[in-house]
Amino acid sequence: MTPTARRDPLALLALCIPLLGCALLVLVPLAVMVTVSFWERRLIGFEPALSLEAYRDFFSGVRLQVLFRSLGVAGLATALMLALAYPVAFVCAYRLPPRLTRLVLFLLAVPFLVNYIIRTFSWAGLLARNGAVNRLLQAGGLVEQPLDWLLFSDFAVYMGMLAAYMPFMVYPIWLSLSTIDRRLVEASWTLGEGPLATFLRVVLPLSLPGVAAALIFGFVSAFGEVAVPVILGGVGYQLLGNTITSSLDVLNYPLAAAMSTVAVLGMVGLLVLWLRLFDLRLFLGRVMGR
Repeated sequence: MTPTARRDPLALLALCIPLLGCALLVLVPLAVMVTVSFWERRLIGFEPALSLEAYRDFFSGVRLQVLFRSLGVAGLATALMLALAYPVAFVCAYRLPPRLTRLVLFLLAVPFLVNYIIRTFSWAGLLARNGAVNRLLQAGGLVEQPLDWLLFSDFAVYMGMLAAYMPFMVYPIWLSLSTIDRRLVEASWTLGEGPLATFLRVVLPLSLPGVAAALIFGFVSAFGEVAVPVILGGVGYQLLGNTITSSLDVLNYPLAAAMSTVAVLGMVGLLVLWLRLFDLRLFLGRVMGR
């Protein structure tokens, strides 16, 4: 809290009201979700109770395998997104002039002006048997027949997740790279270190807060994905988000709430771990003016 906010009650009130509103909008639904997870399902509907039945159903059935599969898919998708996002962020921070950097960051955000579902369906059209990708491959003589595995496959799901969330991973990494004191890099060069050694010993360690933030963002987004598995993976492609939606469709709210609670607890654990390992001021130093 700033000294001005401490001295001025109106400034303090103006700060607390939106924070309280945001807290209520987040905490109240979470509290309802956790409460419903302990309710019991009946033949038609459910009733309030204090039961672990929903959690037993989750951890003892096939849904637990879906959880592990979701963790694996989200982990691999996050690794792929990081492999693309870090080079883009590095080039923007160290190789491009500021005006061109702003243009690249703007272009990365342009696709998000289009509705998320529409963008995902667009990928389905591009990857279909008669889509643009197959026609291009056939026109170039690379394949004789359309490739069936481009759509309704793991490849399509990973492609959809990369297109959906990789651009957003660029921003925290770029922010972390851009706040590194360039004098540290110059000092490394002066001491005789080459570009690779300077990157590994200076730039990469100092950019880890941004990398960790990007990893958390990418993993959480991929782990809770619903539309991409259904549209690009097919009806039978089940991840945790689809399983939660399926439970809601059959009015099994306690089970859906239990699965959502486990997912939220995992994501909160990742966030707490990041806050414990990294100083927030290192990540937002330039923005916070420190």
